[in-house]
Amino acid sequence: MKARICVLPGDGIGPEVTGEASRVLTHVGERFGHTFELREALMGGIAIDKTGQALPDETLALAKECDAVLLGAVGGPKWDDPRAKVRPEQGLLGIRKGLGLFANIRPVKLYPALLDASPLKRDRLEGVDMVVIRELTGGIYFGEKKRDADRASDLCVYTVDEIRRIARVGFETARGRRKKLTSVDKANVLETSRLWRATVEELAKSEYSDVALEHVLVDAAAMHLIQQPSRFDVIVTENMFGDILSDEASVLAGSMGMLPSASLGEGRRGLYEPIHGSAPDIAGKGIANPLATILSVAMLLRHSLGLETEAAAIERAVTKAIDDGVRTADLAPRGSASVGTRAAGDAVLERLG
Repeated sequence: MKARICVLPGDGIGPEVTGEASRVLTHVGERFGHTFELREALMGGIAIDKTGQALPDETLALAKECDAVLLGAVGGPKWDDPRAKVRPEQGLLGIRKGLGLFANIRPVKLYPALLDASPLKRDRLEGVDMVVIRELTGGIYFGEKKRDADRASDLCVYTVDEIRRIARVGFETARGRRKKLTSVDKANVLETSRLWRATVEELAKSEYSDVALEHVLVDAAAMHLIQQPSRFDVIVTENMFGDILSDEASVLAGSMGMLPSASLGEGRRGLYEPIHGSAPDIAGKGIANPLATILSVAMLLRHSLGLETEAAAIERAVTKAIDDGVRTADLAPRGSASVGTRAAGDAVLERLG
């Protein structure tokens, strides 16, 4: 297979972790007889510095020409001025909209060897294996925004079609797993959530009677994620709730550095990235955990290129590295030895063969 991959290193630790993920992707291509052409482009704070835009036109054009996009992270203190008209996060919103990526898939898989790295007790973590599906292109993040001297507003809007298409992703994912879907909303307060709940309920009755559906308010879902995380199989929710809950769920795994994500649309092209941010406090130190970005490459191979064998090989290599005691600083017990970004990438490459 020949495929073109757009690589957006971004800011902070982004270049470091995408560097290791790119090495793994290149190795997989060589081992399995594929040709992966990696093309780098600017997005985020670095793009603002060099072009004045968070998402330059040429970057979006390249992404549209490629089979998939691999992203590191964007943002940092340098660009945090709330008065700024251009911010790194606008690049994320822009590329999602530009590529029509409306579904963010965040698997939360716990590694037995890392259970003690989580702040939760081990007995609460047994059996945790879930997927959080977040709607990406609607809701309050994209609604009309107004602000004057003493008043501000953010409009939250959802249509039936937007809700139906993300709910369908949730139902299909659940159908391929344990056939349980949890729809999270705030229907006791918000009109958008009432529409959300009614639309999901109608879809369940008309097309997915084989999937067990439950509705949970977002505040209760946040509590259950800590108290009984193993009760969840697939969670589907709107943009802001999904942003918050998926970050909360990452704590279960012990570190955001272990969780990948995929942002998908109607076709096969997707954007793949770790769920962590740019971590400017450790940028350039060579200690960032690249495993979430490497696992994002596995998702890229599976969802955009249809290469299940290759994706599974990466996931096995990461699991074996963890089982063999490879620990970056975010995973190592206090006072114990850890490996750097490059060494963690090397450990995965060695176990890929």
